[in-house]
Amino acid sequence: MREYFQLLRRDLTGSLPAPQWPAGIELDHYRAELAPAIHSVLRLTQAQGGGRVASLEQWQHQFITDAEFDPTLCLVASNADGVLGVAQCWTSAFIKNLSIHPCAQGQGLGRALLLQAFAMFKQRGEPYVDLKVLESNLRARQLYESAGMRFVLRDVVIED
Repeated sequence: MREYFQLLRRDLTGSLPAPQWPAGIELDHYRAELAPAIHSVLRLTQAQGGGRVASLEQWQHQFITDAEFDPTLCLVASNADGVLGVAQCWTSAFIKNLSIHPCAQGQGLGRALLLQAFAMFKQRGEPYVDLKVLESNLRARQLYESAGMRFVLRDVVIED
């Protein structure tokens, strides 16, 4: 059976709501010492989002050598227990991954990271930000649409 994704876009030219962070959350960006914890969150959530995450070594190499890599565009949300959320973004104003540890889902962390990513790209002068989401991932689509993202196109997921 064919699987489809939707490309969604958020206009950044208007005003944006400020992120409301859950209690105890600290925001950071990608650093090599955080890579194992970031990778762990991505792996834990891959089944929900339909993605595939390579081994730590392969993922880290692909990530930091990508032409669109900028460590400041990988937002990392943590608390005293460790990394709980990641917004992995590219320099092309694209959100590659938004992943929230299952223990922190439903508490507003995903929305806060998403809004922080919007603000970050707006500050960089970008007029909009895009992301792709599986059409079957209704929970993620609801979050994105409630944050002002709008449908741009629908296409078939190409298997690697």
